[in-house]
Amino acid sequence: MFLNLFYTLRHAGVPVSVTEWMTLMMALDQGHADNSLSSFYYLARAILVKSEAFYDQFDQSFAHVFKDAEMPKNIRDEILDWLSDPANKLELPREELERMKALSLEELRREFEKRLEEQTEAHHGGNRWIGTGGTSPFGHSGANPAGMRIGGPGGGGTAVKIAAMRKFRNYRNDLTLDVRQMKVAMKRLRQLEREGPEDELDIDGTIDKTCRDGGEIDLVFRRPRQNTVKVLLLMDSGGSMNPYARLVSQLFSAAHQMSHFRDFKHYYFHNCVYQELYKDIRNFDGEPTGSILKNIGSEYKVIFVGDACMAPSELFSIGGVIDYYSHNDTPGIEWLRRFAEHFRYCVWLNPMPERTWFHTTIQPVARLIPMFPLTLDGLERAVQRLIVRH
Repeated sequence: MFLNLFYTLRHAGVPVSVTEWMTLMMALDQGHADNSLSSFYYLARAILVKSEAFYDQFDQSFAHVFKDAEMPKNIRDEILDWLSDPANKLELPREELERMKALSLEELRREFEKRLEEQTEAHHGGNRWIGTGGTSPFGHSGANPAGMRIGGPGGGGTAVKIAAMRKFRNYRNDLTLDVRQMKVAMKRLRQLEREGPEDELDIDGTIDKTCRDGGEIDLVFRRPRQNTVKVLLLMDSGGSMNPYARLVSQLFSAAHQMSHFRDFKHYYFHNCVYQELYKDIRNFDGEPTGSILKNIGSEYKVIFVGDACMAPSELFSIGGVIDYYSHNDTPGIEWLRRFAEHFRYCVWLNPMPERTWFHTTIQPVARLIPMFPLTLDGLERAVQRLIVRH
């Protein structure tokens, strides 16, 4: 039974190693589970799960192995998005509910999987598809004598199955970030090198030299380790970025508060980079982009933040800059290409959901500069890209 848990976790995508599994077996052998299934659950989760992002898969696998629960079919993200905007809750009298046909558990499960495969758009107030309101057996905020609630609050008390909600909290790695999460993710950018005067006590070196000298204490000093990373943050401001202003402000706050960077510079732009970047975009306090490229070394790690949505002329045309009183002699795409060629490490963080990146100007930018969503998972992948250049 225990080995079945190992293979179920691996099948569910939880990265469990043999070493971790053997550690769990040693903990069981020493009696740390207290002959309790609940204690074993917490023990196994603490040893086998490396990140809270896998808690949900662990809960599913654990229930499948020890409670004979079926592994649920994945619910598509777009269906969950449709259900996040419910229609008015439908209330039917008990007599009407009793006249409605109630599906058996097997029929309910089979029909649910069929709807998952067939549904292509949001539905509200109907009697068949996954949605809100109405009398469909799938969704929430509706009325059905024995349906399956998917997301949303309960209230009717008649649901026989609940999807997308389990006893333990469902952690996700695609949620938007707060300042603390951003700071934790960006700390991974640090590259420590020993620099400066030799004023840090080398404990291992002192012990080794003392032993070699027959026990006579001989202190050894070394240069301290310091972070050598330099960061250049370029942020799109205004227009279509207004809905994401708070999120980008959090990223800027996290980067600005980081004391680990050797140097940190930031500038603003609107829609695309042109001949000027702004330290204060409200007052149009700008610096020539060419001078910035000339004076900032290629070792800086560059982070663009923007939705990359603009008129194609803004990206590809001379004079395409949206500001009526400005004129660009060089297309925006050419300026982005110069950044990509000058700096060894560049990424682009896009606050828009990744599934919406079909805009005509997003794809060319993403082909030029690696683009990641401004989520926890996206920021971690972007930081990894800044550490190791491909």
